[in-house]
Amino acid sequence: MAAEPPRLGRSGAGPGRAGKASPGARGGSRRWGIEAMGEALQERRGASPLPRTYCSHQGIPSSRAELAGCKKTLTTTTPAASVAQAFFCLLLCVPWGSSCPPSCQCTERAGAKAVLCSSRHLEEIPKDIPRDAVFLKLDANSITRIPSDAFKHLSHLEELDLSRNAIEKIDRAAFKGVAAGLRTLDLSSNRIRSIPKEALVALNAKLRLANNPWHCECALQEVLWEARLDPDSVQDITCHTAPRQEYVGKSLLQVLDAGVNFCSVHQRTTDVAMFITMFGWFAMVIAYVVCYVRHNREDACKHLDYLKPLPSAQGHAETTSTAL
Repeated sequence: MAAEPPRLGRSGAGPGRAGKASPGARGGSRRWGIEAMGEALQERRGASPLPRTYCSHQGIPSSRAELAGCKKTLTTTTPAASVAQAFFCLLLCVPWGSSCPPSCQCTERAGAKAVLCSSRHLEEIPKDIPRDAVFLKLDANSITRIPSDAFKHLSHLEELDLSRNAIEKIDRAAFKGVAAGLRTLDLSSNRIRSIPKEALVALNAKLRLANNPWHCECALQEVLWEARLDPDSVQDITCHTAPRQEYVGKSLLQVLDAGVNFCSVHQRTTDVAMFITMFGWFAMVIAYVVCYVRHNREDACKHLDYLKPLPSAQGHAETTSTAL
């Protein structure tokens, strides 16, 4: 009876592969094992570069164990023909793709990466947002502050939604690194009372600032002069507090259209304060001069009182000497 020819495994590795389980027998996994990949490299010496499936399948990065197998294979193959193959394998095994934060969902929108972190009970901005994110939604969370350089690694970011949070403080360098490419920035429905002008000075994005407890003053007016506001939401920017009670509850745009200039009021207040300060210094100088003159006058009077009895005493002495 003729001997049955040895069966080839899925790798085509020859007799040495006859007793090994196929990838389908390993829990349905489609990845090749480390041993199969090593043997395949051993048998393909001098051949063309390895296909991508030696280290990953259909673009899925290999595990760390498989990456270690690739490195081990690099040391066991001949240097002449296998160095390029193993290097190519290592390149494929390295997970170049960016990961998605565990509290978010990453998807594609119009061919660009969108990171969706809406309603995730976040209290701060995630640190591991993918660098290639174009759309980032962080709305409906509990974020209270936007720190400096919070988005500096997101050079491709175009739309940023931070609405419906509890943001109270925005640092001066909060949007550093994304100012040039950002097209839309939504800060509506937060707890923002004021925002530093430096945080928005380089932004070309369309801003939504509605439904915040704004304090209407010169600083906010300067921000609005510099910023590009969304025309659909500019009417909802209202004065929660203001220098004068008559402005409270009114739209800031309506107040400014009525001819109110918070910066001129601020300037007048500053001028009055400076005038009061200068008047106080002037009064102190006058008081010092008056006190100085009065003190000198008193000293002169005392000196005259001291000199008055001296001539009479001298005349009495001369009369006595003549009589003798």
